[in-house]
Amino acid sequence: MANTYGKVSGTFQEIENAYGKVSGTWQEADEIYAKNSGTWELVFAAFTAGSVQTLSSGSGTFTVPEGANAIHIQASVGGGGGAAGGVSYDRAGGESSGAGGGSGAYVSDKVFTVTEGETISYVIGGGGAAGNQTANFGQPKTGSAGTNTTLSGSSVGSIFTLAAGGGASGINGGVQGPLRTNIAGTAGSATINGTAISSGNFRDLDGSTKSVTTLTSGPVGTFNQSGNGVAGNNNGNCSGDNCQIGGSTGAASYSGNIAGGAGSPQGGSTGGSAGTRGSGGGGGGAQYGNESVTGRAEVGGAGEVQYRFLRVN
Repeated sequence: MANTYGKVSGTFQEIENAYGKVSGTWQEADEIYAKNSGTWELVFAAFTAGSVQTLSSGSGTFTVPEGANAIHIQASVGGGGGAAGGVSYDRAGGESSGAGGGSGAYVSDKVFTVTEGETISYVIGGGGAAGNQTANFGQPKTGSAGTNTTLSGSSVGSIFTLAAGGGASGINGGVQGPLRTNIAGTAGSATINGTAISSGNFRDLDGSTKSVTTLTSGPVGTFNQSGNGVAGNNNGNCSGDNCQIGGSTGAASYSGNIAGGAGSPQGGSTGGSAGTRGSGGGGGGAQYGNESVTGRAEVGGAGEVQYRFLRVN
């Protein structure tokens, strides 16, 4: 169906909403038909927002449908950083906790201008690997950074780049000392290039007309949000040979609304947990004699894009 135009003050303008008078009251029309050579044909249909689509890995493209002029990003985040493993030493006077990975930058319930028919390209950031290489006591066991999540249009250009969280690390540790210096994963930063829409109405799935400001289903729970990630946590070192120290927690994502991976518990018999939805992985702890379990670090959470198209008037 082609776009529909009406003449206003001598100038043809595209029809965005159409109304008809029913029993003396103007009501918005869902569809308009016109007779062409004796046959009624659909010439206008109000654009209704679709359901939310989720992209959780990889890269690719999709097309802005006819009638849409905006994309609602319900949630998007860069990949979370991987944590560092905990380490034990031989007579170094202490043990080291693994620091947590950083979280990726995010967008939550933000609406951007797009052009119908244009191609949208995306890359979903991956979570960073955990620092669990088999090495001598005191070695770094460094986690990897996640990768960025990006969205761009063939007409509108770059919409955003959500940088990934950094991987945690440790430096200068030795078998018999010194204790290493633990470094938490860094925060990812948000670069917003698209034109954001902060007001206007759209037709929702249920047929009702709503303000864009009612879009609050994303992780942050507030309309029009974006921001940087945060750095992972760092429990540091404990004092005394064969002391026990728990792994550090990974950084939370989406402004603290998605928890980071848990660090290995102090004195426990299990490891921690991986990050989710762009949060940082949990670090390994140090427990003499059981390093292969409690010292294990965890991976960062993968990025994502949750979106749907709107017609904002």
